[in-house]
Amino acid sequence: MRNKLTFAVVVAMLSISSFAAAPAKEAKWSDNFTAAKSVAKKENRPILANFTGSDWCVWCIKMENDVFSQKEFLDFAADNLVLFIADFPEQKQQSASVTKQNKALNEKYKIPGYPTVLLLDAEGNVLGQTGYQPGGAESFVANLKELLEKAGVKAPAKPTDKAVAPSAK
Repeated sequence: MRNKLTFAVVVAMLSISSFAAAPAKEAKWSDNFTAAKSVAKKENRPILANFTGSDWCVWCIKMENDVFSQKEFLDFAADNLVLFIADFPEQKQQSASVTKQNKALNEKYKIPGYPTVLLLDAEGNVLGQTGYQPGGAESFVANLKELLEKAGVKAPAKPTDKAVAPSAK
């Protein structure tokens, strides 16, 4: 009797876990702006450039925790954006080339403070600008969609999950 009860509990737990939310898609951040532009051009996607002080800026850390690490953002980014990070850390080590690149980008785009998020085309032209805002990932993604729509950028068509069978004749 005890074995049957244990088996029933295990089966129930496995059944419940199969209905758990799907994991977030993977979204990778690049710290190489030239590479990000190349991918954006190849995939016909805008670049989300995150200008941040990842290890000292309170609002940047909050944005990472509330937005960039959340499923809603990760799923949207994986399907629609090329992610680029221009970090200005105080404690973390960066290569001299990344530090030089980020300083030049900071000056080029006249970044007013951190966090600043730019939406850029594959050539590096600004499509929109935002930063931290309350409301978490869902609100942030809605804002990104609005900015992209205003810039005339359409989201890429998503492939269908169902294969279409040829009609029988």
